Amino acid sequence: MAALTVLLHGLAVAAAASVALGLPVLRPEADPALGWLGGGLILLAGSVLDLHRRLARRERDTLRRLDSLQRSVDALAERLDRRIASAEAGDSAAAHEAVLQEVKLLHTLVARLGESRPPEAPEPPRTSPPSRTAFQAPRPPDLRSPTSVAAPPMDDAAVLEAVRDALAADRIDIHLQPIVSLPQRKHRFFEVFSRVRAADGVVILPDRYLEIAERAGLMATIDNLLLVRCIQLIRETERRQHAIGFFCNMSAATLSDAEFMRQFLDLLAMNQALVPKLVFELSQQELRAGGAVTMGILSQLARIGFRFSMDRVTDPDIDVDALLRHEIRYVKLDCALLLDPAMDVRIADVRRRLEGTGIDLIAEKIETETQLDAILRSGIDFGQGYLFGGPRPARKPP
Repeated sequence: MAALTVLLHGLAVAAAASVALGLPVLRPEADPALGWLGGGLILLAGSVLDLHRRLARRERDTLRRLDSLQRSVDALAERLDRRIASAEAGDSAAAHEAVLQEVKLLHTLVARLGESRPPEAPEPPRTSPPSRTAFQAPRPPDLRSPTSVAAPPMDDAAVLEAVRDALAADRIDIHLQPIVSLPQRKHRFFEVFSRVRAADGVVILPDRYLEIAERAGLMATIDNLLLVRCIQLIRETERRQHAIGFFCNMSAATLSDAEFMRQFLDLLAMNQALVPKLVFELSQQELRAGGAVTMGILSQLARIGFRFSMDRVTDPDIDVDALLRHEIRYVKLDCALLLDPAMDVRIADVRRRLEGTGIDLIAEKIETETQLDAILRSGIDFGQGYLFGGPRPARKPP
């Protein structure tokens, strides 16, 4: 191609020279300048033709390159579509499997409602009530929340029947209460609560049904259902890309339910990313009374990556080494206990022994700004209570 270009260029120069030199000889009467002008025009025409040819060739080369690039882009797009389709198929399969596992769990829980369970032996008298309101005076209902609707007078048999019916009809509602960082008051966690909704829409509060359900052997079923719902809530926040964790109560009855725990761990094996966002909460009494089986299950959950919280603390004499050994990373202390002058020395000792351990204190049942000011002066990390928001219904995941 280069030789042809040189040859054509040489021919154009030769033709131009022939016209420039030969025209005066062939036409003596003509102006000699015309020969040079004609030769120049021929040379210019040759140059223009050569330039046009070069531009045409460059355009063809450019079009070929563009065509090649387009084919490459099309091929990459096709490969990307195949990979996306493959990934979506895999995600869909995983999600489908997770839903099947949840349905299996829920089916197991509901099936247990028909089982006859002997009443549990009455517990010996306790020096302090196990209720979450051990240090909190009764408060008026929050009229802004539907959860505050008080149930009409019901005897224990009616309450038990309402609980069984609510479990069978999936009317155990989930409510969330924020746990905030101090002093910023930024939502860091939500605690998950259960509420029993009767067939007529009346909400039966925990202080009315918990003891009755426990005597009837239904608390494990309620707690287990709560755990499944909690996993669904965490998955929903993952889809919305919300960085927040959930505290979920776990009773000794749930820990000792080997069949449920096995299925629950199978479910979590398909949702490993959700594990760090779930904190199991046990009472101080249950942790102290836990036998080898309970502590063994806690250790197994800790190896998977779970963290724990201890609440309903009635005795500030806390074994910090035991907390660390069982991955208990949060301790909840009642606001009234923290602000009791008689407890100042013991609470200060607890805070001193927890420093540098990675265990955070949560002050719960904070209801007034005055209480909050006193809590802030004590250097507590997190707060919970009606001052920051009461339990509110959680939107059911799709």
